[in-house]
Amino acid sequence: MKKITFLALFLFLATCAMSQNFEYGKASPEEMDLTRYDKDTSANAVVLNEFGKANIEQTSGSQVRLVYEYHVKIKIFDHKGFPNGTVEIHLRNNEDNSVSDEVNNIEGITSYKDDNGVTQVAELDKKKIYTTRDYKYQSTMKFAMPGLHDGCVIEYRYIYITPFFDHFHSWQFQGPIPKMYSEYYAQIPGFWHYNIALRGPLKLTKESSDIESNCFSAGSSSSGCLVLDYAMKDIPAFVVEEYMTAPRNFLSALNFDLVERTNLYTGVKTRVTAEWSDVDNQLKISQGFGTQLKKTNLVKDHLPPDILRVPDSLEKAKAIYHWTQKWFKWNNYTGVYSDDGIKKAIEMHSGSIADINITLIDALNAAGIKTEAVLLSTRDHGIINKLYPVIGDFNYLVAGANIADKSYFLDASEAFLPFGILEEKCLNDQGRVFSLDKPSFWTDMDTRQIRSNTYALDLTLQDDGTLKGTYDHYSKGYAAYLKRKAIKGFNTPGDYIDNMSDHLRKIKISKSNISGLDSLDEPISEHYEIEVNVKNNLDNEKLSLNPYLFDKISINPFKLKERNYPVDMGMPSENRYILTIHLPANYVVEAKPHDQALALSGQGGRFLSIFDANGNTITFSNVIQFNRSVYQPEGYAGLKEFYNKIILAEKEEFVFRKK
Repeated sequence: MKKITFLALFLFLATCAMSQNFEYGKASPEEMDLTRYDKDTSANAVVLNEFGKANIEQTSGSQVRLVYEYHVKIKIFDHKGFPNGTVEIHLRNNEDNSVSDEVNNIEGITSYKDDNGVTQVAELDKKKIYTTRDYKYQSTMKFAMPGLHDGCVIEYRYIYITPFFDHFHSWQFQGPIPKMYSEYYAQIPGFWHYNIALRGPLKLTKESSDIESNCFSAGSSSSGCLVLDYAMKDIPAFVVEEYMTAPRNFLSALNFDLVERTNLYTGVKTRVTAEWSDVDNQLKISQGFGTQLKKTNLVKDHLPPDILRVPDSLEKAKAIYHWTQKWFKWNNYTGVYSDDGIKKAIEMHSGSIADINITLIDALNAAGIKTEAVLLSTRDHGIINKLYPVIGDFNYLVAGANIADKSYFLDASEAFLPFGILEEKCLNDQGRVFSLDKPSFWTDMDTRQIRSNTYALDLTLQDDGTLKGTYDHYSKGYAAYLKRKAIKGFNTPGDYIDNMSDHLRKIKISKSNISGLDSLDEPISEHYEIEVNVKNNLDNEKLSLNPYLFDKISINPFKLKERNYPVDMGMPSENRYILTIHLPANYVVEAKPHDQALALSGQGGRFLSIFDANGNTITFSNVIQFNRSVYQPEGYAGLKEFYNKIILAEKEEFVFRKK
């Protein structure tokens, strides 16, 4: 390990002159006096300079490692920028920990002004650098920069050495705070060939490539290197907003995928980028995947005989699905492989996503229902690179059942999921369908599911100025799943209702009834008898009421000036609201909300509200529909304005006046 450290330090010193690294340990007077970043005055911190360098070297003996140097200087304007002073470095290792990443030469310094305006310096205490084990294959090294003050400048650097360089170290130009300048320098020996791709909407301000001869040697082998130098300046912060998948799908970054490697000693070339047919074959012979998909007889022995005798295929599939849900408890592990085999998971009544859903696949196939494994990447894991098949891109597995020319995606790991509905986390672009008897193929992760809520209130105005009557809430589709899960999170439905009552300001619940709670494939119906306090005007002759008593939209989730990544809502949605009020004979409607008819372009959605009166009975109805799962960036401004208009409309009130 000492040899590795010495070489890494030598590389650091020898290559500084070649690349565009910046001097360490000095904060200029201009940097110390900077009070804001003019290109983003809302920023609590800004990266002043950032440099990275990566190259593959033989470190000791026959060991070949990727050596990565990182150096950054950050201006922190106020205490809200302090989180940038906490640094985490993720370290990988193999199963027995015999091969792992390491980090050396960590240095950190904070420059700040004391109460007298004199610049002081605090250096990182290396004794306060901690490493914790995250799970079997990863640890995290963590340290906090010392001496954080409003207006301080922090700077740190380190050298990261890894044996895992099939993915050459990527570079993330864009981050959660803006950057004045970011540069990445890479040397790649000719023994390795990578596909290099710049992702994201931002453009490089510096881009150069060259060939350096005789830059790499290992044993008797030597080669030239591809030398890359990429940079960006004035990089805006990437702001995470609601309704999006993993940020890494959209951040401006440089990525490297290994295509081919040459053996340093034999000269034999191995193409790493496989075809999907190669991946299919690997999965079919895998003990944790293909072998487990062949255990239909094992699973069939556990299925209740009466389920297998159900004549209708769809009803039989539902029975098997609900049996699997009840049999297992998810152990919170994802992935596409069954590590210990489904036999153990069945015996323990507990397993990973792969254990549970492979068992479901086997059970359905044992019952004569053609079912395949669908591998996917969840929304927080990122979108799969479809050009170069990499099994590691997948982190989740569901069942794809084919019944009467219709396909159903099924995930039995979640106790309250209805048949044919997936959790929103799984609705992420496309999945790969794998079968034991045919080539794999892509499929859209679209289950045709929808969030559907209907609110119906029937109220009568009393002599004392209160409204009394009934409130019914009907939840369908994915909305029913979310509602069922919320209610089941309490000890009893009564506790759920008590909690809801505690959060209602002007509404009292006197009686309640919830039906459909235990029928996963049915809607949920909530019925309440309620009393609503109506706002009295000063003259006591008028009453005012905002009609949106439940789930009123008061905050626009879209706040950016522009958004260069899609709005992904997961699925379409529909909310309907119907309010009926019976007025006494001595009251009239003096003011009412305006009728509205708003629409998103391309039939993307609509907002409608209509007022109707029949004698002393008034009806106010409203519908909000989003007809798409995904809205592209060019439609962002329209979507933002659509929400603004809804918020304004939902502020309008009824005014009832005595005759």
